[in-house]
Amino acid sequence: MNSHKWLIKNGQFAVSDPEWRIVKGYMLVENDKIVYIGEKLPEGEEETTVFDGKNLLFIPGLINTHGHAAMSLLRGYGDDLALQIWLQEKMWPMEEKFTADDVYWGASLSILEMIKGGTTAFLDMYDQMDQVAKVVEESGIRASLMRGVIGFGSDELRAAKLAEATSFAKEWNGQANGRITTMLSPHAPYTCGPEFIEKFVQAAHDLDLPLHTHMSETKAEVEQNVKDYGLRPVAHLEKLGFFSRPSLVAHAVHLTDEEIEILAKYNVAVAHNPGSNLKLASGVARVPDLLKAGVVVSLATDGPASNNNLDMFEEMRLAALIHKGVSGDPTAVPATEALRMGTEYGAKSIYVEDTGTLAAGKKADFIAIDLDQAHFLPYSDLISHVVYSASAKDVKHVWVDGKQLLKDGEALTLDEERIKREAESAFKGLKAR
Repeated sequence: MNSHKWLIKNGQFAVSDPEWRIVKGYMLVENDKIVYIGEKLPEGEEETTVFDGKNLLFIPGLINTHGHAAMSLLRGYGDDLALQIWLQEKMWPMEEKFTADDVYWGASLSILEMIKGGTTAFLDMYDQMDQVAKVVEESGIRASLMRGVIGFGSDELRAAKLAEATSFAKEWNGQANGRITTMLSPHAPYTCGPEFIEKFVQAAHDLDLPLHTHMSETKAEVEQNVKDYGLRPVAHLEKLGFFSRPSLVAHAVHLTDEEIEILAKYNVAVAHNPGSNLKLASGVARVPDLLKAGVVVSLATDGPASNNNLDMFEEMRLAALIHKGVSGDPTAVPATEALRMGTEYGAKSIYVEDTGTLAAGKKADFIAIDLDQAHFLPYSDLISHVVYSASAKDVKHVWVDGKQLLKDGEALTLDEERIKREAESAFKGLKAR
């Protein structure tokens, strides 16, 4: 393969090692990697293809570490409800009607929204995951994908679902030039019995894959766990061996000090979903305490039916704001930490460590924000501006693996008009069925 090199000049680059700082100058990309960032033109690169970075701030691509992409088709269908009512009366009955086509177009709609909003990698836990993987392959985005399994029904049904989850994980891990990685994912301790979760743990050992699940999202769910199994969810999962694998738990809203210690001890990562947790009134996770204990906390939107958008700038801003409000401490989650949660800690959470920061040797997954706008002036602190002033709409360009996916706000790899049309038609079809 011929090496492809190109150079960004006149750019401002958000570099985070060891502290966040802005480097003004050049970034050199070769194939799928960043090879240089600095103030001087790298030697011998005078003739390299140049991209002018004037008025642009380049930051690592945002990483959304928990969601259900195809649920974009249910955006606005069942809002302002408690989690269990929302699931049992609104979501699950509609989701039962989903065809492979519905999953394909729902995932396409979400991936389009994510790319346009500067998300370069995401985690997806759902059904009919081959369809999601296809869209990931076509779109050029990076993803950690898994068949999420709800353990209701007969033993035969459970066995079939586990087989489906493991074969998907085997088949797709490393596909799309390595942009797709996989995990195994029992949905939650309240939808999967202990023996069933243990089977997932064994399969994760056999395939050498990480595990992901929903955990301690609501108070009611924690109380139910104690009633059913005599343990809170963290101790319950620990007992079942869940944390013997690299693992990521979504939500972790209701935790005791002891549970935070257990998560830290096993290096369990937490996907913090501030927007979704507020909307469903699930509560506010103890993020400052988790971070203090050394737990890797990343950010996520959750599915677009419980958020109802996939704007990771909004999640960074919420993460920086709500913990200040709840704790009374304005330093609880500073902008610098919120931005790490949306980038570097996201990469660690989904076990894709060669992305998440702008540095030589890292994957060329980065985005450019248009600074030439009233709400970014004056240019006093660009890191602060990313968290407190920016939104998804400020993203101008997006690259993953060194390949441009968004140019001047236009998707280059997806047919935006067709996706919008098909998604609307899929929703009408679901309602009519």
